[in-house]
Amino acid sequence: MSIREIENLFRKDIHELGCMVNSSEPVTFSINAQINYSNVCETKCRICAYHRGKQFTLSVEEVVSEALKASRAGAKELHIVGSHNPELGIEYFEEIFKKISSQSNATIKALTAAEVYYYAKKEKMSIREFLNRLKSAGLEILTGGGAEILVDSVRKEICPKKCRSEEWLRVMRIAHETGIKSNATMLFGHLESTRHRAIHLYKLRKLQDKTNGFLAFIPLPFHPEGTDFSFKPSPVDILKTIAVSRVVLSNFKGIKAYWVMLGLELAEIALSYGANDLDGTIGKERIAHSAGAKTPEGLGVEELIRIIRNANRIPAERDAFFNILRVYEDRKVRVRE
Repeated sequence: MSIREIENLFRKDIHELGCMVNSSEPVTFSINAQINYSNVCETKCRICAYHRGKQFTLSVEEVVSEALKASRAGAKELHIVGSHNPELGIEYFEEIFKKISSQSNATIKALTAAEVYYYAKKEKMSIREFLNRLKSAGLEILTGGGAEILVDSVRKEICPKKCRSEEWLRVMRIAHETGIKSNATMLFGHLESTRHRAIHLYKLRKLQDKTNGFLAFIPLPFHPEGTDFSFKPSPVDILKTIAVSRVVLSNFKGIKAYWVMLGLELAEIALSYGANDLDGTIGKERIAHSAGAKTPEGLGVEELIRIIRNANRIPAERDAFFNILRVYEDRKVRVRE
């Protein structure tokens, strides 16, 4: 699809979009945990409330302790992200990943492409060398954050000190070439237009066609509390964006209804508008909640299953790579071999 064709999708009626993406496939979720290692950040983006709170940086031991506690409680996926902290470097992450991977079978999904770019530049390393070292330490998947909107004119307004759009895409391309999978996000509902969203989706689609390294796409509605902006997307705008994402990014395994930022009710509705994944149990999440997200810190498996069934879909637990592990059909669990 061309950028103009994608942009035209946003002009369609929401019900027409819903019919285009209607599906009966299972809706997946994972048993996961989020760990935010620091909010001390050099870039101080205008769209971010996270860096404005009381500053903290977890020690290696504290991050590892949280990770192992989550793993012992059943987490199969550890989502570790933080900030652009000038006091941290590659050895901090190497030590964390090595200690976790030596004591746990949970998949380490950590760092955004923006964090990778920042820390590699700080260490005067190539992106490839930086990623290869972290892969050797246990990193398997990059998170999708830091993408915001992949249009530099917008980035200059909302995150002027963060990596440029092509630098974000280059980090992801190199990660995929080195055997590290990743997710991708889009933060929408602030200063961008639907054309900017279309450009963002077009760039992701083109890179996925080349590398097939992306696993899931996470459309993130902007929360303005504590930021420099007051805009917020409407529920209809959110559902249309999720539906358009599903149409455009048909080469991604998952389109997430990230309940932390959507809210539980809208996340349930999103399962009828193109989303086929509910993310997971999450645990203690700090970034979205610092910007005003009014959702629980974490959900149990039973609640995730209830939300999916309320949407008349079949719940299924997956691993971090979107392999289905268990299907919950008719209140019976079928385990995939």
